[in-house]
Amino acid sequence: MRSFLYLAACLVIAAVSDAFTASAFHGQALCAATGKASSSISMKIFDWKRRESDSFNLAVTELSPATLTPSPGSRHRKARKGRGISAGQGASCGFGMRGQRSRSGPGVRAGFEGGQQPLYRRLPKFVGRPMGPGHTKKEFHLITLEALNSAAEGATVSFETLHEQGTLTKTSLRWHKVVGNGELNVRGLTVQAHAFTGSAKEAIENAGGKCQLLSPTTNEIVDMSA
Repeated sequence: MRSFLYLAACLVIAAVSDAFTASAFHGQALCAATGKASSSISMKIFDWKRRESDSFNLAVTELSPATLTPSPGSRHRKARKGRGISAGQGASCGFGMRGQRSRSGPGVRAGFEGGQQPLYRRLPKFVGRPMGPGHTKKEFHLITLEALNSAAEGATVSFETLHEQGTLTKTSLRWHKVVGNGELNVRGLTVQAHAFTGSAKEAIENAGGKCQLLSPTTNEIVDMSA
């Protein structure tokens, strides 16, 4: 019994070695025929559709990273919807006969949850934190009193004049507000801005100057003694 098992194992080993030898010989013959070096990643192509396609090179019988191509039938043209019944996507164009998702438009409004209490109504509301599309936050670009010291005495100062002097850099905010940070050493200034803090207004007026409030839409002077 042992001799029979030993003989069977020897026959299996011999068959496997013959198969590997034949495979190596086939790969070497293919490389010699095509004139290309063998790749470390390769496999035989068993897809009959790819073999019979016109774009398949009959000289290439193994798959490698250099010979990868889409399988025949895997790449489709873009569907032209609404071009008649014969086009395949005519009439309802694949969106069904009736119903909400077959209509044109975005479907449901933003925040709608099918009739149940939506999230923006389930969350608690806090005082001073407006929510919803009807509320806007008004942000100001802040101009300190120290920035006004670069202007000449008795001049008219605004964000545009300070930006031209190089004192302030450009900003994406539309409105400008003068705040009372620092000390004002220049007298007789006429400061134009969209808003003033109480301390900034007091410092400018104590130095012999005046504040001019600008309109948030037209940037024209609306109040000479803001």
